[in-house]
Amino acid sequence: MAAPANDFSVPTVQLLTPDGEFTPNAAAAEFLPYFERLDEADIRRFYRDMAVMRRFDTDAANLQRQGQLALWVPSHGQEAAQVGSAYATRPQDHIFPSYREHVVGMIRGLDLVDILRMFKGVTLGGWKPEENGNFHLYTLVLASQTLHATGYAMGLQFDGVTATGDPDTDQAVIVYYGDGASSQGDVNEALVFASSYQTPQVFFLQNNQWAISVPVERQSRTPLALRGRGFGMPGTQIDGNDVFASYAVTAKHLDDARAGHGPALIEALTYRVGAHTTADDPTKYRRAAELEEWVTRDPIARLHAYLRKRGVEQSFFDEVDQEAADYASDARRRALAITAPSAEIIFDNVYAEPHPLVDEQKVWLERFEASFEDGEV
Repeated sequence: MAAPANDFSVPTVQLLTPDGEFTPNAAAAEFLPYFERLDEADIRRFYRDMAVMRRFDTDAANLQRQGQLALWVPSHGQEAAQVGSAYATRPQDHIFPSYREHVVGMIRGLDLVDILRMFKGVTLGGWKPEENGNFHLYTLVLASQTLHATGYAMGLQFDGVTATGDPDTDQAVIVYYGDGASSQGDVNEALVFASSYQTPQVFFLQNNQWAISVPVERQSRTPLALRGRGFGMPGTQIDGNDVFASYAVTAKHLDDARAGHGPALIEALTYRVGAHTTADDPTKYRRAAELEEWVTRDPIARLHAYLRKRGVEQSFFDEVDQEAADYASDARRRALAITAPSAEIIFDNVYAEPHPLVDEQKVWLERFEASFEDGEV
């Protein structure tokens, strides 16, 4: 007897086609009321932030090549997934990034030079989340941020600051991770706890098709959106290069999370146009034809075409280009001025209160360094 055929396909929510036509597909129907929250100024802001981020990202990669950063993690190609979802959050929400969500940090008020400072290796964390729109620290330990986010979401429940019935104050959590991280045990453990406790959170999976050099089809034989249903939560697949789909779907799932309806998973189909990091060479494992195909779906070009069809004047695009150049130039200037902190910083904040062992170690280091100056060593 032949084995039964399994249909693992899922609909992909799309509102904006690659050529910039606003043509919502059938899967987008339930999310259209959320798109309708947007006005012309919001859409222009989407484009502005995406364009500024693209230019900043390019200049940051150049800084690394010039020896100014130890590493850089490009976000080229993933701007729509990040911008749309970031604007779907509310000020009281908490964002747990991976290490590629630069524009999400910018939208939440983070000075992106703090990210450059982190990748230069002169800070122990990077920034204080409570002072930067609840944008939590980058997590280079793959997938661990999903557990951090789930624990935090459980804490919101225990503190009684979610599902109170007041959408203006109810809090939720969104956590970003990639298709590679989805294969890690941490993600699956986070999904178990999130589902069991019905936490107020959204798992935002950016499927950029490659876990460094491993293609997504080798990681999963089914769409990753189905992982949500397997753990007992909604799973929605979106065109991740469609900023409108990213916004509308994330807004709905975050609203549901704040209202006490539990977690959800979003799989954003996008593409990492550049290298995984500046330590990677994608030409060793990726076909040029694949890259060229995805470039035709560029999220910024798509929104640019939409705006032009709506009659947006050229002066707007010229203004955005100038703002992007100015922003990147200012970031570069300040990045070049970054200096390494003194070694004493490694002893700060190890404990909440002064500790004799830390004090002893600090004195030892001071004497050790002084010994070089005195010629003792």
